[in-house]
Amino acid sequence: MSGCGARALPGAQSADRQSAAEQEVGADALLKGNLREALAHAQRSIELDESNADAHMLAGTVYLGFCSYSPQECRLSEAERHIRKAINVRKNFREATNTLGSILIHQHRYEEAIAVLKPLSGDILYATPENVWGNLGWAYLEKGDMDNAIEALRRAVASQPSFCWGNAKLALAYERKGDLKAALDSISAAVTTSRQECKTFADAYELRARILQKLGEHENARADLERCKQVGAGSSVGKRCSMSLGQSP
Repeated sequence: MSGCGARALPGAQSADRQSAAEQEVGADALLKGNLREALAHAQRSIELDESNADAHMLAGTVYLGFCSYSPQECRLSEAERHIRKAINVRKNFREATNTLGSILIHQHRYEEAIAVLKPLSGDILYATPENVWGNLGWAYLEKGDMDNAIEALRRAVASQPSFCWGNAKLALAYERKGDLKAALDSISAAVTTSRQECKTFADAYELRARILQKLGEHENARADLERCKQVGAGSSVGKRCSMSLGQSP
C-alpha cells in the first residue's frame, strides 16, 4: 500500500531483523561487484529500519563505487548523505568516518577531508590504519602539500607494506616533488607484492612507465606500458597505455 512505508509482515521477523538480513545480502552483492543489486538491498534495508547504520554505510559505499565504474552515475551527494547518517546513528563508526574523508576528497573538499581524517589517524582502535593514513596522504597530495602527503603515505605503507594503492600515491607524491628515484622505489613496491589486485593495478604500471621514461629507461618503460595495456584491457587507463605505445586503443 502506498504511503505506509516498509514494515514486517504479521508473523514474520521484526523489521530490524529483516533490515539486517537485507543489509547482509547487499554487502555480499557488493563484494561480488554487483553494485545495483547491492544498492537495491541497501535501500530496502533502510526502508525497514532507518536507524540501521550498516545499511547507510553500505548505501554510501555503493554510491561511491558508482563513481569509479560510471562517472555518469556518480552520486557523491547521496554517498555523503548516507555516510553522515551512519556516523550520526553510530558514534565512533570509524570505517564510515574514513569513507566520509574519501568522499570529501572526491568532492575536492581537501581541508574538510583532512579535518575528518586527521583525528582518525591517531585512533589506536582503528583496525586498518593504512586506509586512513592513505586517504589523509591523498588529501594532502591533492591539496598540493607534498611533505605532509609523503609523511602520511609513508605511515600507510609502513602499516601495510603490500598496500599497493598507498605505494602508488606515495610514488606520485615523490614524482611531484622531483625525487624520481624514491618515486621509482615506491611504485615498484606497488606492483611486486604477492597480492593479486596489485599485479593487475594498471594505473601503477602506467605511472611506473612515466617515471622510467623520465629516468631515460625507455625499454623498461615500454614493457610497463605493455603490461598496463594487458591488465587494463577495456579500461580508460588501458587505452591510454595503448596510445602511448602508438597503438589503437
